[in-house]
Amino acid sequence: MTFLYTRTNSWSSTPQSHPNQDMINLWNHVAEKANWRIVQLPNGFYQTEYKHPDDEDTWVDVTRRETIEGAESAIDGSVEHYTKKLEFLKGPKVVKTFK
Repeated sequence: MTFLYTRTNSWSSTPQSHPNQDMINLWNHVAEKANWRIVQLPNGFYQTEYKHPDDEDTWVDVTRRETIEGAESAIDGSVEHYTKKLEFLKGPKVVKTFK
């Protein structure tokens, strides 16, 4: 008879992979809204881009949206997402304790 032993971890208690310093630097960079912009494409769509961390003249395209409002909302969501990732690098967040 064969037994299968598995161990699971959650992201908040033990990250599956530890990000390296380059990844952390990128997260810090894209977590700042000042590093983002919106450009209009020839087809009328709006593209969100962030400034490349190592080259001020290079922009990295991320998403395309039909409206400026949609593009700005996508940027706001990305900023929020990467801010949360940076918070979790500090360790688990205690949400409730018991006595």
